[in-house]
Amino acid sequence: MYRSPKESGIFIISVAQKEKEYRVEHMKKIEGTPKTLRELFTGVKYTVHYYQREYMWGKKQIEELIEDLTSEFLEYYNEDDSLKDVPYYGHYFMGSIVLTDSENAIIDGQQRLTSLTLLLIYLYHNLEDSEEKAEVLNLFYFKKSGEKSFNLNVEEREECLKALKNDETFDTTDMPESVRNIYRNYKYIEELFPEEVKGQTLLFFKDWLLDNLDFIRIITQTEQDAHKIFVSMNDRGLSLTETEMLKGYLLSEIKDDKERNKCNDMWKQTILNLKELDKDNDSTFIKNWLRAQFAASIRDTKKDAVPRDFDIIGNEFHKWVRENSSKIGLYKSDNFELFIKNDFIKFSKIYQRLLKYSNEFDRDYEYVYYNANNSFTLQYQLIMASIDPKDPEEITNKKIKLVSCFVDLFVISRVFNFKTVDYSAIKNRVFDLTLQIRRLPLDELAEYLYNYFNKSEFKVSGARWFYLNGFTKRYMLHIISRMTNFIDREIGLPYSFEDYVNRDVKNPCDIEHVLANHFNQHTEEFESEESFLKYRNKFGSLLILPRDKNRSYKDKTYEEKQEMYFSENILARSLNEKCYQNNPQFLKFIDEFNLKFKPVEHFTKKAILERQELYTELGKVIWNNEKLLELKK
Repeated sequence: MYRSPKESGIFIISVAQKEKEYRVEHMKKIEGTPKTLRELFTGVKYTVHYYQREYMWGKKQIEELIEDLTSEFLEYYNEDDSLKDVPYYGHYFMGSIVLTDSENAIIDGQQRLTSLTLLLIYLYHNLEDSEEKAEVLNLFYFKKSGEKSFNLNVEEREECLKALKNDETFDTTDMPESVRNIYRNYKYIEELFPEEVKGQTLLFFKDWLLDNLDFIRIITQTEQDAHKIFVSMNDRGLSLTETEMLKGYLLSEIKDDKERNKCNDMWKQTILNLKELDKDNDSTFIKNWLRAQFAASIRDTKKDAVPRDFDIIGNEFHKWVRENSSKIGLYKSDNFELFIKNDFIKFSKIYQRLLKYSNEFDRDYEYVYYNANNSFTLQYQLIMASIDPKDPEEITNKKIKLVSCFVDLFVISRVFNFKTVDYSAIKNRVFDLTLQIRRLPLDELAEYLYNYFNKSEFKVSGARWFYLNGFTKRYMLHIISRMTNFIDREIGLPYSFEDYVNRDVKNPCDIEHVLANHFNQHTEEFESEESFLKYRNKFGSLLILPRDKNRSYKDKTYEEKQEMYFSENILARSLNEKCYQNNPQFLKFIDEFNLKFKPVEHFTKKAILERQELYTELGKVIWNNEKLLELKK
């Protein structure tokens, strides 16, 4: 995603340099200056010309940005450190920013600077100390020339950024693409930011981000020169990509010209297919494949641990393959040929299928979609680890279903117990699993995963204590949607899980609190506002509703809501006694799974606890590891 100093084309600039001046033929003086994020954003406003491309980053790029930055930070952070230690942490290079001298118009760097502005807004809302909050606020929103505005001074984005700054909702309907992406990506940051960097650790991350994130700021005298530099850096003399270097190495070891050409054609077509789905899919696939099938080690979690197979593959997979060729069975020309024709082709097709199932719901491979909805990208590594290159298609399909189902159980059971599944926190545990299930026969795989879940300390029964908070917020819509849709399917209703979780529709579903946020209406039932809020946020006190209904019901009493719920989804309707009348399929469902559904006349403490127990029992039906044994059949 990011250009290292070596990849910056003709502008190879050391971050350690104070400042250098460069001359390019037919250009005026060009200046390249090392800058930290704090220096880039202190008292400086940037513009984006109307003819520049839109802000186009999506969830994938935001996820990579957060993962890269937080992982790098955690390499140096120790909980015994003080803030005085942060300047001695390592630096991270974010590439060059190309600007015009006259008005700070961004020619190259808009995607990164916009995304980092969104990250600063997130820090502003999540830092607890008022002075720290003010410091961050003044980097992205400050007064200049007598007027307060954002560091990225683009008129069409102003209202959306103000809403984000003020922690308000914003309707992106009919808004320009950049505005829609800005709002959506901020929500992704809220969803994806890892738990282990929150709380007190966030102070350290903030200082590291502002002072250890490095750029090269290139300023040109004219806009024409800026575009020439942009072209030079992006279109001419670029280094080969990791994928191209790996291909070059593998093909160079194939002696027969005819076979080498065949392998080259197969490779090129496969990479083309991957890039049609996403421009970075080729390298992402290769990293997942090599880690799944061949990596034998991973960096320890302790400070100053050295990179191992998993980590080196993530940064220089072409080099890792060259240095470990014998370990992966590459001894002679035939091995290299078959490595491309068999392994590379087979696993690339599997990966493309997994991406398709992640984006388009397929009932046969539903768990892949569920895991993708929970942003658990490590599922691809685990699924591919279980598959043997010699597995026939039938066995491959069963393994995809089996491992994706296990991943769903793994993720949800941890979430019910308030345990993170963020990439940086869980990757070592998942890699250990990768080694254990690598190329296991189907029966052994099912048995291993079944026993793993049985022995796990995290059970679905943890839902008895589950409630809505900052951590669970990102999963709650998914979980309640799964429960609602499970009942839909069992009783023959035509709704889909995608209907409930799709955030791109005009009227998406939101979490509904059954109790309105009015403690004064419940003083007889709850001894304090703290107790009221605790029960109001319990799992059993929550539903999902379309956003317009959620807002219109906001201040209504439970008795008023109960009648309105009868026209909503089945989980909401189940609070109303009419749901149990002339509804044989629902009554049959209750009986079949022995679930204690019943109408609730008054939403008291007792009713909430009973509803919490009901949700827990329903969860145990949905997330049941007996399915692992069924899926191998």
